Amino acid sequence: MLVRLLYASRAVDQAPSAIQAILDSARRHNADSGVTGLLVYGGGVFMQAIEGGRQAVSDLYGTISRDARHKDLALLHYEEIAERRFSSWTMGLVDVGRINASVLLKYSERAVLDPYAVSGQVSMALLDELIATASIACHA
Repeated sequence: MLVRLLYASRAVDQAPSAIQAILDSARRHNADSGVTGLLVYGGGVFMQAIEGGRQAVSDLYGTISRDARHKDLALLHYEEIAERRFSSWTMGLVDVGRINASVLLKYSERAVLDPYAVSGQVSMALLDELIATASIACHA
């Protein structure tokens, strides 16, 4: 059974090297466990969608919840799915600093990434738009 989980967290260390280390770690681990997903980052905030087998996603979320590189972890959305939305990426990346601010304004009160202030459904709609507008970088 496939599931999709969406969560938000805040970066403890916002240095580009720290963000890259999280991305590299996700790609290595996800490839081994059959997990795919998308990491959106901006202003010290992460929003990440992960999808795969129920146990693999559950285990990964447990690992993330104990990871000292994250704080203020919040589960935004969880669902069983028939097919993957992010199958092209072991972990795709969107740097919100590189996208048109109007995309963020479409889904939020301000042109910043703030998944804590919107519903999980709105956050998923933003991810769909980021895919449609080819905002995803670093395919792996």
